[in-house]
Amino acid sequence: MKTQVCIIGAGPAGLLLGHLLRAEGVECIVLERRTPEYVLGRIRAGVLEQVTVGLMERLGLDARMKEEGLPHDGFNLADGERLIRIDCAELTGRQVMVYGQTEITRDLMEACDERGLEVVYEAQDVALHGIDGDAPHVTFSKGGTSNTIDARIVVGCDGFHGPSRQAIIGTGGGREFERVYPFGWLGILADVPPCNHELIYANHARGFALASMRSATRSRYYIDVPTSENVEDWSDDRIWDELATRLGPDAAPHITRGPSIEKSIAPLRSYVFAPMRLGALMLCGDSAHIVPPTGAKGLNLAASDVYYAAEALTAFFQRSDNDAIAAYSDTALARVWKAERFSWSLTRLMHRFPEDGAFERAMQVAELDYIANSRAAQTSIAENYVGLPV
Repeated sequence: MKTQVCIIGAGPAGLLLGHLLRAEGVECIVLERRTPEYVLGRIRAGVLEQVTVGLMERLGLDARMKEEGLPHDGFNLADGERLIRIDCAELTGRQVMVYGQTEITRDLMEACDERGLEVVYEAQDVALHGIDGDAPHVTFSKGGTSNTIDARIVVGCDGFHGPSRQAIIGTGGGREFERVYPFGWLGILADVPPCNHELIYANHARGFALASMRSATRSRYYIDVPTSENVEDWSDDRIWDELATRLGPDAAPHITRGPSIEKSIAPLRSYVFAPMRLGALMLCGDSAHIVPPTGAKGLNLAASDVYYAAEALTAFFQRSDNDAIAAYSDTALARVWKAERFSWSLTRLMHRFPEDGAFERAMQVAELDYIANSRAAQTSIAENYVGLPV
């Protein structure tokens, strides 16, 4: 098999990049080790910045998102006694869109055949070769048969545990920056209406909580718990009781309880791998960076990587512009670090860390009070939340 670009990973980043390249006439093949059903079964975030919405609009795959998605003008910070509303639309002139990552993936998957994007599912034992030269190739097995794809460029959209970043590490290249947090997020998904029409991020004496939604009838809630906790120890009733306490008196009366569809505990970390390119290999999304979900940046940061990668690859294949490929890592990382800063700072503001004492708590109180009474502070938060420009 031969192509111009081999994309590893058929999550939203890999599929989005594949569609953007095909729209520009660039040949590409996407490899995915899981089945389509497994990919669609992954429960992920659903707050979309304009960069993500704009790429779906550019592809003409935004109809269902516009019909079913929920535009949000703002969000709320809760300090145990009050809601501090951040009016993003008024402060920045922009909104975010609540539309599940699963739905984005479904829209991209369903358009593959019509638009000529080839995706190979259940591709096992994927390995990258010759990435530091001009003629890389990717090997994989499917149905007991070994296969090879010769490509000019390989793009790793295969997540934190995929082989792409490891291929760079295997050459002795790259540097890792990491902060592992001492808690995880216990999430519950339920077919109940949300308690508020906008998201609520809460800092309470008992810990962090988040009220969010996937639709007007499906809610997603989170609380932070120690990393030693087991999800089996948390009954639905226990989670609902904890949410009612942590979200505070404004939200608690409006919580509708119901049986969970899904419960899980996700660890939190901040992680950046640099550079995001070596030779013929480029990294996008979670293969290069992880953000704590506090700022809703994971999918959106992957989308900005894809935007930069698509622009660079199009320039390379259409105009033989080597400089575009060479600049990709620095361009992407400039935005990555800003998103990491925002996600880290919001995590630090809204969570109680075990090592913190009275001083650190007083700083949180002072910061939240400053935000509540400062248009400048709210504007800074709002412009980061809706997404910095690409």
